[in-house]
Amino acid sequence: MKIANALLPLSMLLLSGCVVGPNYQVPPPLVPAKFSKSETPAGNVTLNPWWQAFRDKRLDSLVAQGMNQNLDVLQSLERINEARANVVIAGAGGLPQVNASADGNVQGSDGSYLRRQSGVSHTETKSLSAGGDASWLIDLFGQYRRARESANASLDAAYNDINVARLAYLSDLVTSYIDARYNQEALALAKLSLSSRRETLKLTNDIRTAGAASSLDVVQAEGLVNSTLAELPAYETGFRQAANHIATLLGLPANSVTAELTRGTAQPWPRYDTKIGIPADLVRNRPDIRAAERRLAAATAQIGVAEARLYPSLSLSGSINASRTFGDTATGNLTSWGFGPTLDIPIFNGGERRAQVAANRSAAQQQYLTWKQTVLDAIEDVENALIALRKNYETVAALRRLVTSYEQALGLARESYRGGATSLLDVLDAERTLSQSRIQLAAAIRSLAANYVALNVAIGGGSSVEVASK
Repeated sequence: MKIANALLPLSMLLLSGCVVGPNYQVPPPLVPAKFSKSETPAGNVTLNPWWQAFRDKRLDSLVAQGMNQNLDVLQSLERINEARANVVIAGAGGLPQVNASADGNVQGSDGSYLRRQSGVSHTETKSLSAGGDASWLIDLFGQYRRARESANASLDAAYNDINVARLAYLSDLVTSYIDARYNQEALALAKLSLSSRRETLKLTNDIRTAGAASSLDVVQAEGLVNSTLAELPAYETGFRQAANHIATLLGLPANSVTAELTRGTAQPWPRYDTKIGIPADLVRNRPDIRAAERRLAAATAQIGVAEARLYPSLSLSGSINASRTFGDTATGNLTSWGFGPTLDIPIFNGGERRAQVAANRSAAQQQYLTWKQTVLDAIEDVENALIALRKNYETVAALRRLVTSYEQALGLARESYRGGATSLLDVLDAERTLSQSRIQLAAAIRSLAANYVALNVAIGGGSSVEVASK
């Protein structure tokens, strides 16, 4: 009766399902109502294949190929397998543990002493035994439930980490493709300038032959040709380095896609705008924010795991063993068993368990600050990309007009030079400014495309898209 009275409170506690530690709640995001460019909610942008706005089939093919081969994405997939296994490990401690064992043994002896004593010279004994034991740690204060809660939250974070890796891959691959096409365009423009300057050099030589130009004019024209030749290697190097990096992102050896990319095309240019939505959309769409929130949930559950270790633990255990012996003189069976509860009460541990609770609380607070910083960084990313993209469009429009003006100026300068109305210096200046303005336009288009990528990545666009290799 006394034992029943002692176990009754523990039984009631077990039935009540007591779980210590704070119950996790998703923190409210502290975000502004809108971005600097007012927008309505954009909904789920994670399924938006924004790179298709460039209308570049080669780029689409690279994205599809790399999404299935990129090593960072594959590593994230393996981390999901690890997190799934950790969920099983976390819950296993709260389940009954059953083990079984068996063994056999043969013993014998030989010698003249046995013959003198018993008339036999050999004795042999055989024994067989088998047994089993079971134990169950009763999760009185929710230690294993909190551990499972933490492991499941970590699994959720691992799923989001895949999308973080996808966004990083998309940003790196598409930006590298933009760089490759820029260097191809700049190389083509430099060769166009080289052709124009060689034409000017030929014109200068013809005029000098006619006695209307000096050797200084010829030397200056030759110098401009040579300066253009010096620009070509940098663009060729830039293209090959970008192509090599694309190959690495595809999980291929460097230089394996260079030949295919050498067949150049126009610089990527987005054909439609991006709906950025409102800051609250970021919390739903950015995988790094979701992953940070899930890690906060995992760290919060670990507080409960540590607090549960401050309280007593109850375990039930039992065992049964059976053996049979076969011998020359006797044969017999023996069975033994035992069952009972064990109560473990922590009394003194040097403050280690309470220190662990404090450490876990600090870890959870750190994860909260990380989540908050991730949200703020995401808003800054969108605002920066938004203003940069808006100004890029203005810059490209102005440079297009500038290139048109300088093309006209070069034609007029050449006509005047042929007629002797201007000097060669005017022609060379016109060629130089036209060449520079063309390169500036190509660079501005590259910046516009790169900021378009940055804006879509900043809002979490395309992070959940599943693409198939073509």
